[in-house]
Amino acid sequence: MGLPFLDSFSAAAGRGVWHADELGLADAQVVATGHAALDAELPGGGWPVGAMTELLQAAPEAHVWRLLLPALAQAVQVRGGPVVLVGPPLEPCGPSLAAQGLPVEALMWVRSEAPAARLWACEQALRCADVAAVVAWLPQARVAELRRLQLAAAQHELLLFVCRPESVALSASPARLRIRADRCEADASQIALHILKRRGPPLAAPVMLPARNERMAALLAAARVRRKLRLQQQGTVDAGETATSAKVVRIDAWKGGPSALDRLAVAT
Repeated sequence: MGLPFLDSFSAAAGRGVWHADELGLADAQVVATGHAALDAELPGGGWPVGAMTELLQAAPEAHVWRLLLPALAQAVQVRGGPVVLVGPPLEPCGPSLAAQGLPVEALMWVRSEAPAARLWACEQALRCADVAAVVAWLPQARVAELRRLQLAAAQHELLLFVCRPESVALSASPARLRIRADRCEADASQIALHILKRRGPPLAAPVMLPARNERMAALLAAARVRRKLRLQQQGTVDAGETATSAKVVRIDAWKGGPSALDRLAVAT
């Protein structure tokens, strides 16, 4: 009995075939990124659920919240559990996150400098049914360790974001999606997102994203005005100085002390 000719599979075969010159379809659930231009370039139109997304940056604190906040807020609303932050370089600013849809009580911060402890905490969080998403800063993680996290995310169908330095861009990674985020050299108000790995053809040009959303820009503008007025009252600023002359602004943390949403991101 001869083998069936390929054409006999017809449409049924075609539905399961991905062509390398086409953007792949998601083989699992996705969560919209909240950025339409980025969704248009990702398989399924969003962050993959049950898979690792790797974010590469020159500075570990840069752009993370701007990029992930809409999806994290949505994950909390859907699943009801916390977002676990493993080893963030800076303390998150509660009021700023809450103003953009992510309440403070939905955050769980795991503080540790030891790479092994961070990996252990990340793996345990992925195994917890109550967790909505995991964001981990793992600059020293090895491929085998990342593969273990990828498997844990797949088994429990969670959003997993791993932040690593851009120097590992040429290294192997089990991540389903890899993105390098840079501040645009031509326009400091934009973030350039280079999609290094996806199910689809290489992306010739980066996806451009505003460095701040409209609500955050309004908060920062108001903070600059308040700072100017405070300095004027102290007699340290000329009355004719404009509100845009401030170099750095601070947003008060929910605990009463100075902190930052993403201290690099709030610098003007």
